[in-house]
Amino acid sequence: MVAVSGQDALAQDFVAFAVQSGVLRFGEFKTKAGRLSPYFFNAGLFDDGDKLGRLAQFYARRILSSGIEFDMLFGPAYKGIPLAAAVAIELARLGRNVPYAYNRKEAKDHGEGGTLVGAPVRGKVLIVDDVMSAGTAARESIALIRAAGATPHAVAIALDRQEKATENGQDVPWSAVQYVREKLGLSVCSIATLTDLLHYLGSHAKDELGQHHVRVLTYRDRYGAG
Repeated sequence: MVAVSGQDALAQDFVAFAVQSGVLRFGEFKTKAGRLSPYFFNAGLFDDGDKLGRLAQFYARRILSSGIEFDMLFGPAYKGIPLAAAVAIELARLGRNVPYAYNRKEAKDHGEGGTLVGAPVRGKVLIVDDVMSAGTAARESIALIRAAGATPHAVAIALDRQEKATENGQDVPWSAVQYVREKLGLSVCSIATLTDLLHYLGSHAKDELGQHHVRVLTYRDRYGAG
């Protein structure tokens, strides 16, 4: 997998795009783990055709440059569904046409039935999601993919927060991404990381964005993993 550094041009462009789109915001936000985070990334706000199309371009470029092998895409319900579809379209535009599938939260008892929709799930599967907070969605996707007889091989996400996960309400030394890589054995590629975000904020020290750098850095010092 290609390492993503703070000077990664694609990552810097993505962070700028997320900030300009209002998807990446700064302030005080409570996370699922109960932490007060100085930033919040809400991929649900990539909410029109232009933004979703540009987001898919970032995913596709990162996926292709990562060197990860895959035969198809899988989008976990719900946010992963439009992401997988959009990324499949962009990959095809770039000459890499692959099938995609997704799951329903509720099993359908009529028509084709079941919880999986789209192409048959087979081969090496790349899961496309927005962020990875606890690895729960990844574990659920892995179970569905294995049950279909395919191989869950990798995960592509937009932002790696690089912070400690929690188990039973307690902080653990590893992040959700590290857990998926090291414990579940899947490759993970992200368009950008917290390191990239800090580099972006540091490069804006003389404008309004720069004021958030110290708060995000303090948060990383307290909750950062690895």
